[in-house]
Order: sequence, then structure tokens, then C-alpha cells
Amino acid sequence: MFHIIIPARLSSSRLPHKILADLGGIPLIVRTAQQASKANAVSLTIAVDNLQVADIVQQYGFNYILTDVKHLTGTDRLAQAVAVLNLPDEAIIVNVQADEPLIDPELIHSVANTLYQQTNCAIATAAHPLTADNIIDIFNPNAVKVVCNKTSEALYFSRAPIPFTRDAISQSDVGLMLPNYYSNIPHQPLPTVFRHIGIYAYRAGFLRQYPNLSESPLETAEKLEQLRALWHGYRIAVLPWTKPVVAGIDTESDLDRVRQFF
Repeated sequence: MFHIIIPARLSSSRLPHKILADLGGIPLIVRTAQQASKANAVSLTIAVDNLQVADIVQQYGFNYILTDVKHLTGTDRLAQAVAVLNLPDEAIIVNVQADEPLIDPELIHSVANTLYQQTNCAIATAAHPLTADNIIDIFNPNAVKVVCNKTSEALYFSRAPIPFTRDAISQSDVGLMLPNYYSNIPHQPLPTVFRHIGIYAYRAGFLRQYPNLSESPLETAEKLEQLRALWHGYRIAVLPWTKPVVAGIDTESDLDRVRQFF
């Protein structure tokens, strides 16, 4: 049993008002909620920061909570929503991004189940292995990588190529970070590199504590919010995911791609 909360911020630096973008006659935020509802959560709530968005999602039959427009992160918005909903500390909440109308409902359910099973963790997320087809993403700072321990708990998230296989990179490659990373010693077994998938399940008790956690220097450097939790000693379970992952909407070209689907 789990709950879904979709943080929906109207303003966006890269694509303003994108959550209201038209996708086949239906706003993006509603498309996302309709897709997420297929995961069969106990409840689905949209945490909005604007009455215009609230009116729209209500017209389509979805519950909403009006949250503070000053929140800096989606997690802050989730924390307020958990307080308003008065969810018990042990409740599991999946944060579905508002700009992912094609998210796999099975992924949502599986991440929630991962947190349910790993009772020592406060958070669960997912990652998929990078293959030869997308090896360039190892060096792409927009593709976040994660390294885990043997029990599939996160050790670190980074925009850098991790794990860094020292003997597979020549001296010139170290300086240029060229994507022929694996070409120097093809006979040597190399560790799998996992790309992080931006979905999270949280225990409500953690979300209540989150606003009180100070920002960590690692989070500041990498611009990765999940490093705050690791810095303060919270454990993050990572679900290995091998099925296709459809990217969310960040740009006009992303919007065009998804519009073609609908």
C-alpha cells in the first residue's frame, strides 16, 4: 500500500507553464496523473502552487493540495503535502514528477514495493544499466550515475563517470573524458555503470524531517538533492530496472516528441 503525490510547480525555468501544455487536448499535468493512477496507489494527490492548476486538475476529478509557492524543491512540496494529509510516519509516498505523462505504472509500484521490503531505508529510487548503445551518457553530466553496495543501497550519486575504471582510461582520456572509455582494454571485465532514474519513494516520517535537514556540500557541488539524505545518514534503496524508460519533458523538443505519441 502506498500513496502518490505529484508536485506541480507552474513556473519552470526551461519551459514555463509546461505542466499546462496541451497533449492531445488534455493538459500535461492531467496526462501524468492519469498515467500514474494506473499504478493502483491508495491515493493520488497533486500538490499545486497555483489556483489555476488546482481548478484544472479538479475538473478532471483529481484531488489537490495548495502548497507554498516559495518551496525550492519538489521534496519540500511533498513534505507540506504529507503534513496536510496527516499521513502516518510509516506511510510510503511515491513522488511522481509532473512532467512524465508516459511513466511506467509498474515502475511506480515497484519502487514503492522496494521501500516496503527494505525497512532499514528511508528512501527508494531506481537505476538502469548503461549499455554500449548509450555509453556516451557515462560522460554526460546531465545523466546522473549511482554506485550501490551489495545490498542495492546507494553509496553515492554523481554527474561524473562512476565507477571510474582507472586502467581503462589513457592519460589523454583523463584530460578529455572521451567516450572511448571502454575501448583500451576490451578484454578486461568492467563494472556496470547505472544511470539514476528520477523517481523516489519516501517514508512519511523522513519527509517530515526533510525541511530541517541542512543542505550538504556534496549536494551544492553536484546539484543533486538526494545527496542531502545520504549526507545526513539516511539510506536509499536502489531498484535495478531493465525495462525501457521514457524521458520526461524539459524542452520544446521533448514536448514535440510526446505530442506525437498522443
